[in-house]
Amino acid sequence: MASGHGYALALTQTLPMSTVAVRSAPLPPPVPLTVRRFRQPKKNLPQTKIERDHVLAKIRAYVEEHKLVPPMPLDELRTHAEKIIADNKFDPVYIDYVGVLLSNEAWRESLATVPYEKRLLLMPKCLRVESKCPAPFDEFGLLCKQCGLCTIQDFQNEAEKLGYAVLVAEGSAIVMSLIQTGKIEAIVGISCLPVLERTFPYVEAAAIPAVAVPLLQDDCIDTTVDIDWVWDYIHLTSDDKTRRLNLNALHEEVRGWFSAESLEALLGKPKDRTEEIAREWLARAGNRWRPFLTVAAHQALRDDPEGPLSDDLKRAAIAVELFHKASLVHDDIEDNDETRYGEQTLHAEHGMPVALNVGDWMIGEGYRLLADSSVGAANRVAMLQVAAEGQRELCRGQGAELLWNAHPEPLTPSQVIEIFKRKTAPAFGVALKVGAALTGKLEDVAAELDAYSEALGVAYQIRDDLDDLGEDSSAGVQAGIRPSIVLALLRDKAKGDAKATMDAVWKGDASQLPSNATLRDWALDTGAHEKAMMQLEAFKEAAIRSLQPLENANLKGLLRRVIGKIFNDLEIKGWCREFEVKNQPQETLAA
Repeated sequence: MASGHGYALALTQTLPMSTVAVRSAPLPPPVPLTVRRFRQPKKNLPQTKIERDHVLAKIRAYVEEHKLVPPMPLDELRTHAEKIIADNKFDPVYIDYVGVLLSNEAWRESLATVPYEKRLLLMPKCLRVESKCPAPFDEFGLLCKQCGLCTIQDFQNEAEKLGYAVLVAEGSAIVMSLIQTGKIEAIVGISCLPVLERTFPYVEAAAIPAVAVPLLQDDCIDTTVDIDWVWDYIHLTSDDKTRRLNLNALHEEVRGWFSAESLEALLGKPKDRTEEIAREWLARAGNRWRPFLTVAAHQALRDDPEGPLSDDLKRAAIAVELFHKASLVHDDIEDNDETRYGEQTLHAEHGMPVALNVGDWMIGEGYRLLADSSVGAANRVAMLQVAAEGQRELCRGQGAELLWNAHPEPLTPSQVIEIFKRKTAPAFGVALKVGAALTGKLEDVAAELDAYSEALGVAYQIRDDLDDLGEDSSAGVQAGIRPSIVLALLRDKAKGDAKATMDAVWKGDASQLPSNATLRDWALDTGAHEKAMMQLEAFKEAAIRSLQPLENANLKGLLRRVIGKIFNDLEIKGWCREFEVKNQPQETLAA
């Protein structure tokens, strides 16, 4: 790493104190979902969101282990950054990027202790969509017109609501006058690596909490940033008692509840063969995201988030997974699938009548676990009502797909999204709201959980669609394909023979079905894959936006982190690697 390369925040303006007066304005109504153009990150940054989240997770673990104390001199920061790169076999070209993230994480807990009204949010104007941005400039920076075309509006509105001073302006000098007055005690910024390098010495000298989320490009026009990271730092507060909660450890604990031994300890021995088959199916592979969400919501809303997990909570989480596993039994029958988790489906193994009966038993057992909880009657009623409403809505969504299967016709991407909202999102809503209902606080957060789970569920289903066409996916194209956002986008964008084939596939008239490899190539060539990736990021962003009205710092902070946890743990099978190779310059490939 060359001498003089620095890491920290772009505190980029030398302005009088009057410039940071918060521009107070009522929050606008929610804007439509915005899908921004994909831009390739600079080559000295990890190229995919999965990789960047992985790098950040390793840096956070390193900071926690070594108890780093900021501000760190450049030489010390460089030493730690080089060790992180060597230990994790990261590309050495990421050294500056790793240094920035390392400095950020060292300041993380200090930032959390600074009141919002003592913080400055500093953003570059290059985050806007320059060709369409209607915002004018005054002597202090950009005056956002709330058009919804970029993320500046969302960041500014949320930060000002919290009490931040906000600036959207350019420059390369530090805002020392602001710091020296004592009115600004911490800074959250967004900037490119070259600016961060120039400003590091000033930030180190100021010795105030300062973090910066690096822009993914440094060409000063239509730049992009990892949005969830910005939201995370903006909202950091000591009021959020869940910010230190180890989500990985929590997820692993929840997974452990579904071993045969743990289920027997919590629920007793199976009473007959039907229950034995159900327990075996329940213990079979799965990510356990839904019971994890139940526990996460409960922990965020309880008074002691880090306290021990009660048996009532464990049984509620198991009930949520019972509902989910029952739906898989029925889905596999309805879709005529023979394998799941790399093994036989329940009906392939035991026959359809037994599988149907086991699925029905699991639904009844889920309701029993909720009804038998030791919490108050009002909380039990709320949990049962949430489960019943979710079951009805999920069946409506599945019914829409089944009816489509009976009379297939091409679906637009928006029609596919509507099916996702009815079929996939309700299960996430049930998981979150059961956890909230167990605490007795559901009524306070129900609307926000509904909006969050809808966006989260759609994003999750888009990711599943991308996975299904991955090179190492076990999913195959069936005679009656299911609604898929990738295939809907492919039909829209394909031309010639590919277009004719996709029309026939959607209508159920194809004489020969294209292989996953062929569909994957078509999706990459037509841009359908890129568009699906942008839709995925847009719905993840919508989930983050939905948390704006939440007043509960614990729930707001935890659910923001949950998005990163869920989507960082999932990997698009084969697609990311192919996509990045496809975008490399030919001379790089030939080297």
